[in-house]
Amino acid sequence: MKSKVNEVLGCFNNGFDCSQAILSSYCEEFGLDKELAMKLSCGLAAGMSRLGETCGAVTGAYLLIGLIHGKYLPYDNEAKEKTFELVQEFERQFVERNKSTNCYELLDVDLRNGDKQIAFKQVKGICPKLVKDAAEILESILELS
Repeated sequence: MKSKVNEVLGCFNNGFDCSQAILSSYCEEFGLDKELAMKLSCGLAAGMSRLGETCGAVTGAYLLIGLIHGKYLPYDNEAKEKTFELVQEFERQFVERNKSTNCYELLDVDLRNGDKQIAFKQVKGICPKLVKDAAEILESILELS
């Protein structure tokens, strides 16, 4: 598969959130409708709906890993272990690049109660790199490119 890092960034820069950009850019290759992917991942953006928790680019990546490798049969613990292994590897590499997966720590701003202008500036300045990093890591660990 051709790299979709630029598609991910384009999606993010065209008004979609980090989680949506990640999941929707790859989902159709693995049988998930793009509109459904957008809807499923919408509430994960901004650290879980502006709660400042796990970065939406990270949670979008976790959803994609689950879509590709996740357990769907009750006895398929091998799929579960593969999913857990890849999520942990994604997390390791993301933290290596960015020091955290926590949205508040990455942006250094309270998205829910903080100054909206500062939050907007932080999101526009920092999040493109986080989204790009997430896509690059996904492509490397899943061999998508």
